[in-house]
Amino acid sequence: MARIDFFINKLLKDAKKPGARLVFETGQGGLLVNEDSAVPVIQGTLTSLQIIGAVGEIVPAEMKTGFPAEGAMSFAYQIPAGAVTVSVEKRGESLKAVIAPQKEEPAATNGANGAGAGPAAAAHPGRAPFGGPIPSAPAAAMEQLLHIMLQRRASDLHIVSATTPMLRIDGDIVPLDGYPALAADWLEEMLWTIAPERSRAQWAETKDTDFAHEIAAARFRVNVFADRNGIGAVLRQIPNEIRSAESMGLSKAILDLCFLTKGLVLVTGPTGSGKSTTLAAMIDYINRNREDHILTIEDPVEFVHPNKKCLVNQREVGVNTSSFKQALRAALREDPDIVLVGELRDLETIAIAIETAETGHLVFGTLHTNTAPSTVDRIIDQFPADRQGQVRTMLSESLKGVISQTLCKKVGGGRVAVQEVLLCTSAISNLIREGKTFQIPSIMQTGRALGMVTINDALLELVKKKTVDPKEAYLKAPNKPEFKALLERAGHQLTDALA
Repeated sequence: MARIDFFINKLLKDAKKPGARLVFETGQGGLLVNEDSAVPVIQGTLTSLQIIGAVGEIVPAEMKTGFPAEGAMSFAYQIPAGAVTVSVEKRGESLKAVIAPQKEEPAATNGANGAGAGPAAAAHPGRAPFGGPIPSAPAAAMEQLLHIMLQRRASDLHIVSATTPMLRIDGDIVPLDGYPALAADWLEEMLWTIAPERSRAQWAETKDTDFAHEIAAARFRVNVFADRNGIGAVLRQIPNEIRSAESMGLSKAILDLCFLTKGLVLVTGPTGSGKSTTLAAMIDYINRNREDHILTIEDPVEFVHPNKKCLVNQREVGVNTSSFKQALRAALREDPDIVLVGELRDLETIAIAIETAETGHLVFGTLHTNTAPSTVDRIIDQFPADRQGQVRTMLSESLKGVISQTLCKKVGGGRVAVQEVLLCTSAISNLIREGKTFQIPSIMQTGRALGMVTINDALLELVKKKTVDPKEAYLKAPNKPEFKALLERAGHQLTDALA
């Protein structure tokens, strides 16, 4: 059965007709019903497992346990096209799901505190107002916000003193309408229910701290800080289940980098561009296809990798080691085959990572750069002028690939990664060695057969597939004049305001 959002879109286009609803029932097909007709949207017959699989994708987090329970239940759900009420009835082995457009009244919800119920406040997914009481205990209030975040498929939760909690959904900041502003003292109590003791002490000393928090449904990377109003925090959702490289659609050129025995591979992009997700998918791919020792150094540990074919050791800065550079120096005596450095933060860490790659290890790392060619310049520029010639030579030999990515809003909701791929062929290595990095983009254009992709070409491909709107792609393009020309050649015209 296809993803249920596809059928909900069909329903909402038909919503003006009286009685419009979708009906999925065990032993029957899927129907788009109104008072005048019943049109099949799925031919053949559906099993209960097929219905559970499709509806289970959109069930609120707090209702997933034991879904579907015997009897009837209902909840609200929203996509960019609008909001619907989903009713599920289970009688023995039979199942019936009815999806109807939301009207004036909010949908009944069986979830804790009714979180997420109510009519849509706007056409943005997850914009439904908060409903239900706030728990009186700070731990329960914190848990409630995390469950709302998961239910509304937010990537980040922003909780700041004297401000209503906000969610980042599909790249946009969306306030949790109806939720009161958080008092500083209350918010501090909430945060300390999930923070380890060392993080509380660090925050008291420096007013900044990072840690990871885990619940049954997901992990969260947490940064706690102070601003003029008091304490605040941002929680980034890290799914418990690592997305596979295959499901993410990583190219063969990227997967081939996972089979290298030595060298430096970098995944770059701005904050929140999905670098950690891509790296986790690559490490998981290695874990499933090689028999080696993987060592990760992170701050904090984000995705948790179980031992599969590989032995995986994950070290957290501040908990298992004092710093990235200390852990990276120690790694040479820990017999790793693959080393993941969560962030190449400073000159010394970068230097040790390059040396580690030169000594016969495969090193993965991240940098905050916008394009693959600028990554090379950023690394070299970190070093003093009298060392840059030596670093160019070392980097030309050790760098094997750069994946630079950003996230774009998808047509119909959600986000998609746009990836630029630079592979260090002999021609690229020569340009790095000779200080002619400005010529790298032209070599990437001629290296398409090898798997190299420029960010503009990747954006254009998504526009052609109608996955990304031309305006969104134009806004994310680093070289806008060039990308505008590509769009126009492909038959897409931008508005005057953007052009």
